[in-house]
Amino acid sequence: MRITVFGATGGTGRQFIELACAAGHEVTAVVRDPARLSGRHPGLTVIRADVMDPAAIGPAVAQRDAVVSTIGSRDRRAPSTVCADSSAGIIQAMTAEGVRRLVVVSASGMYTDGDGLLTRRIVKPILNAALRHPFADMRRMEDNVRASGLEWTILRPPMLTDGPRTGSYRSAVGHNVRGGIRVSRADLADSILRSLDQRSPLNATVSIGN
Repeated sequence: MRITVFGATGGTGRQFIELACAAGHEVTAVVRDPARLSGRHPGLTVIRADVMDPAAIGPAVAQRDAVVSTIGSRDRRAPSTVCADSSAGIIQAMTAEGVRRLVVVSASGMYTDGDGLLTRRIVKPILNAALRHPFADMRRMEDNVRASGLEWTILRPPMLTDGPRTGSYRSAVGHNVRGGIRVSRADLADSILRSLDQRSPLNATVSIGN
């Protein structure tokens, strides 16, 4: 596959690039500062562009089989629109170039469907209060993706760790993984690639967790 990745300099983006390139895919990483993307892999092309500018990222998504966004807010304490605004730019560029497949990373912490009673009543209210700004931004991003008319998948991981790729994580379509409180960025990258390889599920949210 020919895959374009936004958020390539983040922890999940780096893991995805390594995994996808190792699997033989052609990966284009769109970054603002190429110096922040250390290491080179066979099949990797790095392009400097502003994701907020649909015209600037158009060439990076043109003739690609799929687009992945792992963009997230770096400051959890302040209001942010980075997820919402970047998703709008990506969707506009994909639509203009006729590219259909989109996978984005969100978060399971905003939702309680599938969670146990303790998590719903105690853990999630605390979490939502602490992360209200990034969660609000991610909700707007999800709204953009749902309304895009593209073939989309929204992946919702819980707390991310720097652990190894195990391939043994659990997943659930349309609701959270009960008891799945953490997952490694490497396993999240694995889940992204599986969604692209299998082209499913389409137009659905998928939560993962160990």
